[in-house]
Amino acid sequence: MSTSPDSSAVDLGTFGYTQQLSRRVGSYASFAAGFSFVSILTTVFQLFGLGFSFGGTAFFWTWPAVFAGQLMVALCFAELAARYPLSGAIYQWSRRLGGSIVGWFAGWTMVIAQIITVAAAAIALQVVLPAVWSGFQIIGSDPTLSSKSGASNAVLLGVILLAATTTLNAVSVRITAIVNSVGVTCELVGIVLLVILLFGHAERGPSVVLHTTNLDNTTGYVVPLLISALMAAYVLVGFDAAGELSEETHKPRATTPRTIIRAVVASGLGGAFLIIAALMAAPSVTDGNLGLGGLPYVLTSQLGTTTGKLLLLDVAVAVFVCTLAIQTAAARMIYSMARDNVLPYSKQLAKVSAKTGTPVLATVVPGVLAALCLVVNVGNAGLFLGLASVCIMLLYIAYLLVTTPLLYRRLTGTPLLDGLDENGKKLFSLGRFGILVNAIAVVYGIAMAINLAMPRAEVYDPAGEGWYLHYLPLITLAVVGLGGMAAYFVQRKDYHRSLGEPVPSFSFALPGLRTAEEEA
Repeated sequence: MSTSPDSSAVDLGTFGYTQQLSRRVGSYASFAAGFSFVSILTTVFQLFGLGFSFGGTAFFWTWPAVFAGQLMVALCFAELAARYPLSGAIYQWSRRLGGSIVGWFAGWTMVIAQIITVAAAAIALQVVLPAVWSGFQIIGSDPTLSSKSGASNAVLLGVILLAATTTLNAVSVRITAIVNSVGVTCELVGIVLLVILLFGHAERGPSVVLHTTNLDNTTGYVVPLLISALMAAYVLVGFDAAGELSEETHKPRATTPRTIIRAVVASGLGGAFLIIAALMAAPSVTDGNLGLGGLPYVLTSQLGTTTGKLLLLDVAVAVFVCTLAIQTAAARMIYSMARDNVLPYSKQLAKVSAKTGTPVLATVVPGVLAALCLVVNVGNAGLFLGLASVCIMLLYIAYLLVTTPLLYRRLTGTPLLDGLDENGKKLFSLGRFGILVNAIAVVYGIAMAINLAMPRAEVYDPAGEGWYLHYLPLITLAVVGLGGMAAYFVQRKDYHRSLGEPVPSFSFALPGLRTAEEEA
């Protein structure tokens, strides 16, 4: 198969779309998009304390368990990326596998989750920058996120970061890819250095992960470990972002499947070493400080001020590229849905700038909405933290709206289309292991979605701020579902017509009565 730009445009045309985005993303930049969305240096740094405080040293084992499940999901996504190299990957895949309505809700759920995730990533600067230099604490003097000044300063830093990522994303795909690739390289180097330094300051051996420190018959084992598994569940998502850039990637059928798998494998291995190194180097695993302070506590205790601050700067770089990557993915999802008339103002959202080659409005919208989400943190830090947690549940549900219809398709004997990639090789395929891998992905996804959605005061309302936080996962699920239904009924005519489908009619007549359409 030819690899010229024209052949890529022809390939895209087989799906009914014209080439509007610029193909300026190479293999490493594609990998960087998925890896930086996961961003273990950002998320493990933020959430290590959560996992350890509930599961103790044994919480390490929740990481490989979640990694194994997400690897099954990634393998399914890799198959689809080879066959549907389209922006808005989750929406496009689910629509083609499960129908237009399934695709609608997958895209709707994914967009909301991505916007909240952008805000959650941006707010992480508050955890890092004031610890590097007190001058970054512009508002007040208390940098902790739970304080009034810390919450306000977090919003300020987050909005500045969002302004920078929005501008960069809107100006150039190429520059964005370069910045993201450089940032990911810095993150990878930082992870390796951090692991080596922590191993060099080890207080105990790697057998620490075989202990059940902080767990006993009084605490139980299953429930604490299920809760601590949320840490890994929060971290190991977003590897599908490589698929979001398919229409901007060179040789996407050959490149994207590999980069999706590489992103999740690199994240899984890097995170595992980071967790083990932190448990080995912590001054104590029993005095309570590790659960409260997490990785920052280990760094400042063992590596000294200068080295610790240099590593914190690397974490700040990781936060930047993480926010950049998530916003890029959200922009491409909005663009992809808008060109199918899924969203209000679709014509404007689907417009690609002739000057920059980017969907400018689709880029600005998630930046602005994420900034509005950040404002919640000023008045109610507990609510923002809860929303940041719940958005991961929405991501898992969106993933299920892809893997479930894919499994149904396999079980009913409808094979995925086969063919050759741009290098003349067979498209990535799971072959005879497809049903097994897909089934594990679905079962795992359902189990983790339930685990994330389960109302738990200790997770969603640890400060006892209100009952609504306790039930926030269920409330959010209801709001997103009802909102999606309302949006669908408003937009459904334009949506189905743009796909060349008949518009479904819905009757609400009472039993025994005939509708006006039936009378006619």
